[in-house]
Amino acid sequence: MMKNILLIIVILTFIWGEKSMANATRTETVDIEINKLYETIIDYDKYPEFVDGVSGIKIISKDETSAKVEYSLNMIKSFKYIINTKQEKPTKVSWTLDSGDLFKKNTGEWLLKDLGGGKTEVTYSLDVDFKIFAPSSILAALTEKNLPVMMNSFFKRAKSK
Repeated sequence: MMKNILLIIVILTFIWGEKSMANATRTETVDIEINKLYETIIDYDKYPEFVDGVSGIKIISKDETSAKVEYSLNMIKSFKYIINTKQEKPTKVSWTLDSGDLFKKNTGEWLLKDLGGGKTEVTYSLDVDFKIFAPSSILAALTEKNLPVMMNSFFKRAKSK
């Protein structure tokens, strides 16, 4: 489905030549210990194994509090972008766009709150500005349908650890 959406976006870009922005925030409570979820989020090398559309990851630099990561996406066309992350163990991972050919802006964060008893409140926020046009209906589909799927892929991975 993601590949079909990107194909439509690419076609419409050539027709209208506009740019589009989107943002989304989603909060869920999950039965996952906060540290397990945090470690899954910062395990960037493993994203191609469980995050749909991510075909490759290159860690440019990484330490306890930050990372610079190049993402390769393979959806109809190959895209690459680099983000700079800030990591505050175990409650927050935030990022900003460094460079890339798909986004003009890509900022966001994972906020994790330990609720005790192995439960974690998770808030994922994203604010992107694409270099290509995307109708609001396409952006809504990306945020309303694909955001929960993406978050669930992280939850499933963390539970399997």
